Amino acid sequence: MDNPQNIAPSRVSSGTRSSARSGGVLHVNVRHTSHFTVVGNHLAQHQELSLVAIGLAVHIQSLPDGAKIGIKFLVERFPESEYRIAEALRELEAKGYLKRTRERLASGRVITSSTSYNQPCEVAADPPPVPVPVPVPAAAPAAASVEAAAPVLVAAPAPALAPVPAPRRQEPTPDPDLHRRASAILLGLRREAPVLVLSENDIRSLAPAVAAWLERDAAPASITLALTTDLPVPLKYPAKLLAHRLSALLPAAVPPAPFTPPPVPLQNCDDCDRAFRAPEPGRCGECIAELPVSA
Repeated sequence: MDNPQNIAPSRVSSGTRSSARSGGVLHVNVRHTSHFTVVGNHLAQHQELSLVAIGLAVHIQSLPDGAKIGIKFLVERFPESEYRIAEALRELEAKGYLKRTRERLASGRVITSSTSYNQPCEVAADPPPVPVPVPVPAAAPAAASVEAAAPVLVAAPAPALAPVPAPRRQEPTPDPDLHRRASAILLGLRREAPVLVLSENDIRSLAPAVAAWLERDAAPASITLALTTDLPVPLKYPAKLLAHRLSALLPAAVPPAPFTPPPVPLQNCDDCDRAFRAPEPGRCGECIAELPVSA
């Protein structure tokens, strides 16, 4: 049996207007004739799904068959992080709106097939625990006539789910001067490309990556050139593009120069006053050779 659907009225009554004045929502509905998706209230008003999961489910249901909904594609499409999108996909799987299965092709490549449901499907329950027989110690000789006790069955513990690691955040460089120079480079990008207008949060997030370039002896002009050349049009998410370029184009570290020992200093011989090289003052080699040999 279908769930009851709440449909907002097409015309606003006087009672609805009064509720809007008191803080309630006022609907103005226009009938769609093309390019629309029907979404049930069981999804739009779900009490346990997060707002990100509900919005992602609506987006997936609006896509045609064969569209890509992998995490990589969704991260490029939306501003949410990879961690939040992965968590939303797991929510939809748990509530029966999405099913993902891994398949191995004849070529050996493994792909993930996804199925979206506009009505929640039945979610497969966890398999029942496997009974594990526990051996019973052998009975004493005096009790040999007593019937052996039946083995005790103990349910095997369910495998623990590995915790989902939180996205790694790059901490600011401890060198305040380096961090200040990196921030100045990011702030100056808008002079070369007006679309690269960054917020204060973007500057704080990207400054450590720019500082890594400076630590590798990259000139500020070369950093600016790498970040402003061949920008896509239109550019939706400037901070994401800069973070990708700073990571993908990071120059190789310059190896340290080989160690060259300092030259041995010149000294004046104490006897003949001729110059010779030695770490400390004293006699030259010829004067030492002329010294009498003690018995």
